[in-house]
Amino acid sequence: MAKDGPNWEGLLKWSLANSDGSGPPQNLSEQDRRWFMEAMQAQTIDVIKRMKEITLVMQTPEQVLEAQGVTSADIEGDMLEELQEHVESIDMANVVEFLILDLHSIGGLVPLLGYLKNSHAGIRAKSAEVVTTIVQNNPRSQQLVMEANGLEPLLSNFTSDPDVIVQTKALGAISSLIQHNKLGIAAFRMANGYAALRDALGSENVRFQRKALNLVHYLLYENSSDCNVVSELGFPRIMMHLASSEDAEVREAALRGLLELARDKVGGTSGGLSYDDEKLKQILQERIEGISLMSPEDLVAAREERQLVDYLWNACYKESSSLREKGLLVLPGEEDHAPPPDIASKLFEPPLRAWAANPSADKGTSNQKKETPLLLGLGPPPETAHDRSSPSAGGVGPPTEG
Repeated sequence: MAKDGPNWEGLLKWSLANSDGSGPPQNLSEQDRRWFMEAMQAQTIDVIKRMKEITLVMQTPEQVLEAQGVTSADIEGDMLEELQEHVESIDMANVVEFLILDLHSIGGLVPLLGYLKNSHAGIRAKSAEVVTTIVQNNPRSQQLVMEANGLEPLLSNFTSDPDVIVQTKALGAISSLIQHNKLGIAAFRMANGYAALRDALGSENVRFQRKALNLVHYLLYENSSDCNVVSELGFPRIMMHLASSEDAEVREAALRGLLELARDKVGGTSGGLSYDDEKLKQILQERIEGISLMSPEDLVAAREERQLVDYLWNACYKESSSLREKGLLVLPGEEDHAPPPDIASKLFEPPLRAWAANPSADKGTSNQKKETPLLLGLGPPPETAHDRSSPSAGGVGPPTEG
């Protein structure tokens, strides 16, 4: 502990000595009271004051910041990181909303969104990450960002940024922004969002693929009519390919998307999968063979994949897969028809519980505290409407994967 920091050990000993609970409360002397308040205030940050200071920095032209020695690393690694920590450290939704409203009222939201267009990729990525934190599971924050036209730069970064990390962070922010947000979903669809998701699935970056697949799954779950759109855009073939990915999470996410299309077909609509497609059967058979060759440890980790393969086979071919007769669908110690573990993403919870119970059902039915950076010398020094359970909020999400 730094020598000039508060004496927390002394504070603890003093508190224990003066509050053993065996006697009436003691009156503090003025000296003790002053010492106690100074010790507590030394570790207290006025969040609103810090957000105002951060807003001041964000509103300052880049050339002025550079003239004062403020680098892009300072903005990304210190200022935006601190802003995110202030929001993440608060668990109560109403307090978070109050904090976001304050950020908006002091003019901080618009310049934050402006950082999405910054010339430095790190700042574009970090600002998208902060936006994700702000809008996740917060309808009022989603509304404020939509009203500030925040979806437009996020879409631009998602579809055309040359840095795949920026693209991935932007997609994560979009997922959180449009989750349970009908206006956001409509705007995403009108902006050819599905075409952009299809392109993202062609990326070699598995994290980008996972986020795109998770958002596709969420959108199909929320809007079954979109199964026609994704089928016309060629998603089934792409997801069948990704179902053989070397990345386990990509495989599972692709299988979930295929399962949504299969459920749509069971519901009798014109979208969904073509069950007479030999390619689909071949891929599922290959996955069954791959699962059969897994070690016991890998089998345990692949519990959701085992169940997804069986559900999809059952939906397409009206019978259980050979995983069951091989004893690989339910391992010793596992409960039959138990819901799969929630390992898909931080944003979505795969709706497999209801599917496991009735597979042919119609679809309609860091701990260390950082020193607070000021960065500028411009002021005083010290930031569902569904009956069934809906996918939760990545990563996309939708996370956020980190």
